[in-house]
Amino acid sequence: MTGELIAQALLSGVILGALYGLIGCSLTILYGTMRVVNFAHGEVVIAGCYAALLFVNWTGLHPLFVLPIAFVLFFGVGMLLYKALMPRLMRSDDPELASFLSFYGVSLMAGAALLYFFEADTRSLNYSFTPSVIRLAGLIMPTAQLVALAVGALVILALTGFLYRTLAGKALRAAIMNRDAIQIVGVNIHQLSALAFGLAIGLGAFTGVLIALVFPAFGPFSGLDFTLIGFVVIVLGGLGHPVGAILGGIVFGVAEQLAIVFLPQSLSPVVGFVILVATITLRPAGMFGRAALR
Repeated sequence: MTGELIAQALLSGVILGALYGLIGCSLTILYGTMRVVNFAHGEVVIAGCYAALLFVNWTGLHPLFVLPIAFVLFFGVGMLLYKALMPRLMRSDDPELASFLSFYGVSLMAGAALLYFFEADTRSLNYSFTPSVIRLAGLIMPTAQLVALAVGALVILALTGFLYRTLAGKALRAAIMNRDAIQIVGVNIHQLSALAFGLAIGLGAFTGVLIALVFPAFGPFSGLDFTLIGFVVIVLGGLGHPVGAILGGIVFGVAEQLAIVFLPQSLSPVVGFVILVATITLRPAGMFGRAALR
């Protein structure tokens, strides 16, 4: 029985970790390219959840259909936010601190807006898969989680291909490594930063739709939890390294689920943060930082 519980926890951890990794990946693209600390990223994820809710209520279609719509819509929102906020922030003496304070304010405003429009009650999506659960090698897994894992894996592959195979993706990686050097060779850093901002916001909302599929409920105050998870994941994987963030998310998700099996419920949330403190102490660059820099 214990072996089955461990196997179930490992599978659940990989599924949740992939989603956590996507949150961290979109967050680290923004930080790595612009050194912007987006403290409102969790609210973007929750906004994606509510976008899925509105789509299902208005159209009656399955929430999977809203995934590309959410990405494109929030990509545009991200571009507008960049135009409205970032030029002045990037000219400040300390862009990191200025962005942290500014986006903390954006986080509060976004949370208040979600509370105003959707009230404080938690919501969930009214949808179903057939069958609702799948038996896999003696394990019982909700179909929604397996679908979310499959979609997340496709997004991770597509994002990896974009970053390593396309000119824009290579430029983003170069900006993460050395923002000043790429301007010497003629790269328009403002267009590239706008692309990174739009990509981060769009991917965050896209991940929010997947989270709405997997998590039983969400509310307007859930954003802070996902913001904290995102920062933990990018520290584990290495600041500014998108692939490391995905691996860090899987490590965090597996640790969280195994802790639920072996530890009392009140102690299980602590394990991920113990790993975080240990990583910062023993390997400040993150578990995958050095490999990514090479």
